[in-house]
Amino acid sequence: MNAKSAETRARILDAAMELFRRQGFEETTMREIAAGAGMATGAAYYYFDSKDAIALAFYDQSQQDLEPLIEQALAGGKHLKDRLVALLEAKLRYFEPNRRLLGALAAHADPAHPISPFSARTREIRERDVASFVRILEAGGTQTPRDLEPHLPRILWMYQMGLILFWIYDRSPAQARTHTLIRKSAAIVERLVQAAAFPLLRPVRRMVADLMQTVMEES
Repeated sequence: MNAKSAETRARILDAAMELFRRQGFEETTMREIAAGAGMATGAAYYYFDSKDAIALAFYDQSQQDLEPLIEQALAGGKHLKDRLVALLEAKLRYFEPNRRLLGALAAHADPAHPISPFSARTREIRERDVASFVRILEAGGTQTPRDLEPHLPRILWMYQMGLILFWIYDRSPAQARTHTLIRKSAAIVERLVQAAAFPLLRPVRRMVADLMQTVMEES
């Protein structure tokens, strides 16, 4: 993609995000997005064939923007709980202007829908996000049992998704309940990861691994 095309694509994405924030994802039309970007509707369709495609571009751009924040989170403390809190808080700060949009997109959780975070279309974005939890675990030398090692980053990713969903619908002032939940739950997660290494818990780890394989099994 040449510089002019990249600039036009970015202009459409910016216009779409502004409209999504102001009037909602479902309520916004491609015609309005094109008008906001100062171009014909047909020209906008050349770059994005639907609002879903724009949402996917938003996910991808967000991941790129978050990369330096993830690097900071990796240095956020020597304890796993501190790095988890730093990572999750950084993501919530980044997404705060688009909290309403995330609420609208959360309605499309069915893996059959292209913009679902569990869909085939979002797999690459999802796997990059899961990889950030691999780095979070490795940054402080967290000891993970070998049989749980392939699954723990994905478990942490699911934990993150649950917290983001809680945050989207949190009506407490400045979503204070979510921030408290992050701090308290991160401490529990750290303890559980430490406890998982005990030899007596090997049968439980096998059950967790089997459960994760069932959850992640392709239909």
